[in-house]
Amino acid sequence: MNLDRYTVQRRALLARMQERGIRSEEILRAFDQIPRHAFVPQAVGHRAYEDAPVPIGFGQTASQPSLQATYMQLLEIGPRDKVLEIGTGSGHQTAVLARLADRVYSVERIPELAQRAREVLDSMRISNVATLVGDGTIGWNRYAPYDAILVAASAPDIPQPLVAQLADGGRMLVPVGTREAQRLVLVRKQGGEVTSEEVLDCTFVPLLGRFGWADERAV
Repeated sequence: MNLDRYTVQRRALLARMQERGIRSEEILRAFDQIPRHAFVPQAVGHRAYEDAPVPIGFGQTASQPSLQATYMQLLEIGPRDKVLEIGTGSGHQTAVLARLADRVYSVERIPELAQRAREVLDSMRISNVATLVGDGTIGWNRYAPYDAILVAASAPDIPQPLVAQLADGGRMLVPVGTREAQRLVLVRKQGGEVTSEEVLDCTFVPLLGRFGWADERAV
């Protein structure tokens, strides 16, 4: 069987993800089905299958694939789940989530990134994703509550509007800390009680918005 170079690179990435603790067959299969190179800018297409963040313009990055997969594994996303993604970015993670969940709602504050991601999602006929240009720190209340919320940027504190949009039994992952370094925090809501647990060290771009960081360029 002859495999194209992107397929070979993608399979090598899957092997690295397994080495880094990704055990879910469903998650690995979803990553295998989604061509990451189609979502990143052409200039960095040769880096699409590195297990590393890749720049996508506007000071943003597509997150490290093994970290994205860790998010999904920790959140135990299932086929009946309604998921809120904060930070559409390139749209790659959005597309993978669409393979795992029933519905995905994704919020992106940068219109150009949101449009580019939407175009690629549409070209792949991924129909269970809705996208919104807006302030991700306030979530997307119209379709709440959500079974899982993934925040792909770092906040100084856990954004309380997102906690409010969790369903009973819902889970959220959000990087919390300084602009330079954070801890990934797993938030759970059960029976009206909210608990949080620090999971691992991480570094993300800042989450800008009303309940996140101020945009220094606007000051």
